[in-house]
Amino acid sequence: MSLVLIVAIGAQNAYVLRQGLRREHVSAVVLFCAASDAVLIGAGVAGMAQALKGRPEFAAVLAGLGALFLGGYGLRALWRSRKAGALRTAAQGASLSRAAVLAQAAGFTLLNPHVYLDTVLLVGGTGAQYAGSLKAWFVAGSALASALWFSALGFGARWLAPVFARPRAWQLLDLLIGGTMLVLAAALARRALLGV
Repeated sequence: MSLVLIVAIGAQNAYVLRQGLRREHVSAVVLFCAASDAVLIGAGVAGMAQALKGRPEFAAVLAGLGALFLGGYGLRALWRSRKAGALRTAAQGASLSRAAVLAQAAGFTLLNPHVYLDTVLLVGGTGAQYAGSLKAWFVAGSALASALWFSALGFGARWLAPVFARPRAWQLLDLLIGGTMLVLAAALARRALLGV
């Protein structure tokens, strides 16, 4: 269940893939994303799923913040796509600090209402139905699925590096990421304005 929900391409997965291709603080990003999922799933199983179901204003605020964040990142990706450039790993060119990379990962994770919907409400709400120690096993299994996915995405990206050594491929990826982020930002902005 956890894999089905997190494998869909979204803002967080696109960011992990990009960092994996750049080989820039991949371990930190993978660890942060996997740990965040584990904590959010655990919170959902512990009862947060029930508490959030009755708080639509919280979802609207998150949607607004997420729209701003994703819109800004989408515009940056589109700006990068204007110029064809070869893949530069962290060792080959200017790279962001670990703190900056983790701040972006936190934005893609914590400012995205879909993360809460998937991890806390859907996965966590399902796990909350189990009794006793089965809840802990459910959280462990879901967290393991998340960790395996982010590891495969982040560390497996290096096999795509030869493709992205071509300037046009990197340009197309930035176009795809930028377009995806802007579509998600528009959907979140609509959600925030309409309160749905």
